[in-house]
Amino acid sequence: MVLSKTASESDVSVHSTFASRYVRTSLPRFRMPEESIPKDAAYQIINDELMLDGNPRLNLASFVTTWMEPECDKLIMASINKNYVDMDEYPVTTELQNRCVNMIAHLFNAPLEETEAAVGVGTVGSSEAIMLAGLAFKRKWQNKRKLEGKPYDKPNIVTGANVQVCWEKFARYFEVELKEVKLSEGYYVMDPEKAVELVDENTICVAAILGSTLNGEFEDVKRLNDILVEKNKETGWDTPIHVDAASGGFIAPFIYPELEWDFRLPLVKSINVSGHKYGLVYAGIGWAIWRSKDDLPEELIFHINYLGADQPTFTLNFSKGSSQVIAQYYQMIRLGFEGYKNVMENCRDNMIVLKEGLEKMERFNIVSKDDGVPLVAFTLKDHTNFDEFQISDLLRRFGWIVPAYSMPPDAQHVTVLRVVIREDFSRTLAERLVADIEKVLHELDALSARIRMISSSSSVTVLEEVVKNNGGVVAAKKSALETQREITAVWKKFVLERKKLNDKMNGVC
Repeated sequence: MVLSKTASESDVSVHSTFASRYVRTSLPRFRMPEESIPKDAAYQIINDELMLDGNPRLNLASFVTTWMEPECDKLIMASINKNYVDMDEYPVTTELQNRCVNMIAHLFNAPLEETEAAVGVGTVGSSEAIMLAGLAFKRKWQNKRKLEGKPYDKPNIVTGANVQVCWEKFARYFEVELKEVKLSEGYYVMDPEKAVELVDENTICVAAILGSTLNGEFEDVKRLNDILVEKNKETGWDTPIHVDAASGGFIAPFIYPELEWDFRLPLVKSINVSGHKYGLVYAGIGWAIWRSKDDLPEELIFHINYLGADQPTFTLNFSKGSSQVIAQYYQMIRLGFEGYKNVMENCRDNMIVLKEGLEKMERFNIVSKDDGVPLVAFTLKDHTNFDEFQISDLLRRFGWIVPAYSMPPDAQHVTVLRVVIREDFSRTLAERLVADIEKVLHELDALSARIRMISSSSSVTVLEEVVKNNGGVVAAKKSALETQREITAVWKKFVLERKKLNDKMNGVC
């Protein structure tokens, strides 16, 4: 006789992960569970849920880096337990940050002497860097107004309506009026002339964008500088410029070196750039660089000594990881100028491949520029049967995350699809995306034809039932509800057919 034994619930060592009670029963979602669970079960539960996330490399909505070399991954994991702010305990990490600041400052043509140290700080991203730069401008303006005996309670900042939301956050959080230059169809960046017209004695700075989030276009910072220089001469003001180079700061120096947008222009006093975008580092690193010490008021810098030594700090947060700073330094010495140039040129080439593929379809208007951030923004020529949002939804079936969005005022009637070309987006993927967009268009065309057929047939009289009335025939029209049901049935049939086809393609039984 074979004797069987039932393992107790506490004897977890004999269970496979998926057979254990920890995976077979639900855990509370919004309250901490009362009891502990084994580490392998906790891992499996979380890992299983995360499988439902999108594939980061197919997330074409994001500018943020999604791939780094394995050697850099090792450095990141080795330093993941280091607190960036403990400068006295981790002096080498602090030194690497200072090296990055100086490298970026020289890349942006800061007017530094041979042995002069650059002025800048690492941040968690461009949003924090913009907040810090904005605070510096506000404080400098307030100090100047106080010395002149003038009111200093109504500061404003001039930007285009295409700015990223962090500028709106800065204005709201730190009580600064935001003056926005409206856009127009066909011109989706800030017009320098209109921007300078909005400048007054309360303007703390004009913010220009090197790489618009909407279509990747570089704003004309040189033109803005030249016009603002003349206005400052006429009025006696000294309104400065901040360049939001979150996306373009690690692009322009390598493939558009002749473009004047940085500290070569006298009114540019600070620049922010995202290391986690085209700086080629995972999410969590940005940089704020100032032209000189005079442009960063000393009273904004705090000095602490409770971590072991005097440490200057100018950040909105305190503790944060060191991994991204180390990763940024790795990329700079690993790639060098040559490597970054090659990466950016390759991104631009793949952008051209995608753009030309879309143009051959003759269904889209391209609203992005060849010179700028390597991305393709495009809009349908004909919106009669479907729109960009439907294309975006259907592309998700193929794994692609391609955003659709409306432009800001006064171009909000324009809807756009945008594909960001990052380092890990190859030519093969570009060609595959073009093919999948063609499939989606074909399916939407076919569906639109079916819906039109149903709509047209429901608009005429059909014989649904014959009623004898004095030898005559009465024809009943379909009700609106019946017509809607027929259209819904077509949609359901279409979705089921596509699901069956996808299952077959994916080898799902």
